[in-house]
Amino acid sequence: MVNMRKAAIIGCGFVGSASAFALMDKKLFSELVLIDANREKAEGEAMDLSHGLPYLYPMKVYAGGYEDLKDAAVIVITAGASQKPGETRLDLIHKNVGIMKSIIGEIKKVGVEGILLIVANPVDILTHVALKESGLPTNRVFGSGTVLDTARFKYLLSERLNVDARNVHAVVIGEHGDSELCVWSVANISGIPLSDFAELRGITHHEVEMERIYTEVRDSAYEIIARKGATYYGIARAVARICSCIVNNENTMLPVSVELNGTYGLSGLALSIPSLVGINGVEKVLELPLNVREKRQLKESADALTKVIQEIGY
Repeated sequence: MVNMRKAAIIGCGFVGSASAFALMDKKLFSELVLIDANREKAEGEAMDLSHGLPYLYPMKVYAGGYEDLKDAAVIVITAGASQKPGETRLDLIHKNVGIMKSIIGEIKKVGVEGILLIVANPVDILTHVALKESGLPTNRVFGSGTVLDTARFKYLLSERLNVDARNVHAVVIGEHGDSELCVWSVANISGIPLSDFAELRGITHHEVEMERIYTEVRDSAYEIIARKGATYYGIARAVARICSCIVNNENTMLPVSVELNGTYGLSGLALSIPSLVGINGVEKVLELPLNVREKRQLKESADALTKVIQEIGY
């Protein structure tokens, strides 16, 4: 039986450790299991995190093994080779597919009943691989997708328009990577179309601003990696947000990476598409009313990922 107050993180690198810290802050779980190929690393992270518990709330954080996953409500998989400066997310594919297959093999032995949240990159490809290897229902295997990219998009728009980021309603879809697209056609500021609000702020050169913001969103990871070697705080917050939607059964719309079966006419791959996320995982995949250009861009993004999927035999 699933314990909705228990979560696990596989992979205790920068992203896994930061995600554990973010989950503790959210007070979603009373039990958190850390698993890593390097057992001592997991033990060290569990010790460090546990030492802050006197200032939080009663909770058990410990290093464990795959046998501890059986009743976990959410299993966050961050394990994988990290992205190096100048390396694209898709360059990681050959290294990380092997790692993902190994992890899923261990998970299958346990017979988990919870949700697999894939965070390792390239997340769309690895989500597809995890789904195929696990044999679990589509709703229970999905990726963090463009949840972080969407946060970056909202943040940059809020900075440019000098408005609270929580009032910005916008989304990034497609590949979590170089072919992703910002859906400008539905972006709004608390119901006011983006272009109208921009003019209220005295911004008239929309096309120039849109291209600049899109480029900054798309290349954010590269810029951060070039400066500090890795990104982890932003994605950790995204992981915590997704887990909150699951545990609290929020049915919140998030652009998670989900296996498609006809949505937008696409099938046979996982792609970041707005979906309702609740206690059962992906409750419903949604189709936005994209304009002609956006539909073309989404198809191009899907084609790029489909080519990779075919190359690796999935």
